[in-house]
Amino acid sequence: MTGDRSGESTSGTQAVDRAAALLTRIVEADRPVTFAELTEELGLARSTTSRLLNALERGRLLERTAPGEYRGGPLFVLYAARHDRTQQLARLATPILEAVGEVTRETVHLAVANGGWVEHVAQVDGTYLLGASDWNDVEVPVHCSALGKVLLAWKRLELPDGRLAAPTDQTITLRTDLEEDLEWVREHGYAVTHDELEIGLSGVAAPVFGPDDDVVAAVGVSGPTARLEQRAEEIGQLLVHHARTLSRRLQPGTPTEGAT
Repeated sequence: MTGDRSGESTSGTQAVDRAAALLTRIVEADRPVTFAELTEELGLARSTTSRLLNALERGRLLERTAPGEYRGGPLFVLYAARHDRTQQLARLATPILEAVGEVTRETVHLAVANGGWVEHVAQVDGTYLLGASDWNDVEVPVHCSALGKVLLAWKRLELPDGRLAAPTDQTITLRTDLEEDLEWVREHGYAVTHDELEIGLSGVAAPVFGPDDDVVAAVGVSGPTARLEQRAEEIGQLLVHHARTLSRRLQPGTPTEGAT
């Protein structure tokens, strides 16, 4: 059977070939692809294209964006989360970071453990004139940041040997004190720092759990202590809520959800 006819159903090998062609076109594109582009470029009937796209979307191989365009679906992100926990994880987390930013107006981060350090892989800037700077490519002592404390608390990072750095007089430098702090983090589900990295700078962060229920990342907020100190618990609970949403997105068999 060759060609495509409007009233003809697709089945068997031909249906698989057509679905594969649609999926390949969408995944290889550098931007979301419209329905019209797909039908025109692949020469399929609109009804056939619609059926195949719906099947691929149900199978989580594709997802529709708000304007009705198509891009690679959650299964690709899930695979990437298992094997590449940077670019694709950052893409999946972006709506979460934006949602937190809308509520807090502060700078929001996504970070992972990399080589004994906290690696910032995504950031949404705050809207205040006075706020935290760009943390991408910035290395700080892991025990001085809320993101680092989350990754330490869930054993994604290990403390370095030797004396702990003390950027300020508020930094926790005794390992026994730090262990108590990390226990508090595990009990409450989020970490807090006030003036521990730099005087006047605070942070709050919560863990993101991956498909194997291990912590794969941390999502956090940073900003001036004058604003965050009184809001630490509120922001901590907000981050726990949104981090759970992101964690659910990384679980096998979970359909795509909204950011809230």
